Amino acid sequence: MTPELSETRRIIAVGDIHGCLFSLKKIIEIVKPEHDDQLVFLGDLINRGDHSIAVIEYLIELASRFACHFIMGNHELMYLQYCEKQNARRWPKNSLQKILRSLNRSESFNLTEKHLAFLRTFRYFIETKNYFFTHGGLDPELSVKDNLRYYQQEEFCWQQIHMRSIFRESQNYRWEKTVVCAHTTVSVPVMTDRLIAIDTGCVYKNKPGLGKLTAVILPERRLVQIQNCD
Repeated sequence: MTPELSETRRIIAVGDIHGCLFSLKKIIEIVKPEHDDQLVFLGDLINRGDHSIAVIEYLIELASRFACHFIMGNHELMYLQYCEKQNARRWPKNSLQKILRSLNRSESFNLTEKHLAFLRTFRYFIETKNYFFTHGGLDPELSVKDNLRYYQQEEFCWQQIHMRSIFRESQNYRWEKTVVCAHTTVSVPVMTDRLIAIDTGCVYKNKPGLGKLTAVILPERRLVQIQNCD
């Protein structure tokens, strides 16, 4: 069992991968994780890119060598619920169909029980003394404690309100911790006192301003970024 995430050791958080295996391997090569480092993958490992299964296999292997923590993304959540026939009707039909089409053309996406068991271990959030890691984010008008009280945890996979310009410009977040998230694509990572957002749209390599995979190293808040190499 992986120990709880600790702020006494370096934390490396990685944004949305979306099946971009070679980009993932490249950024891991660049950050050069050491034995005591901790890696946090902020969700949406699968879909859209061409190597979803290979990404899963690589991360399972990586977790055998380093302390890896995995956050549930909305794409993993939808796929698991589709497989398990749970709340499948809750999500937009076109979104689920896009996921299934993408996965089916990508290595004939056929997850084994090992893969599904791995996805089921993902957590909706990881909280430390100073940070709150989740895929989508939190309601900016509530404290972390009240977000946990009033929202279902799976809703953190989808949250985007905090990324609206009115909040990013005012930085008026009521969280008592820094939220580290992905999910909402940005051309430049967001790095403020209370918000670090690092989904720079790795899979969208043909869209201007996107097509980059980003990681942030904490506590120094150092960004590592590469162009999509898939």
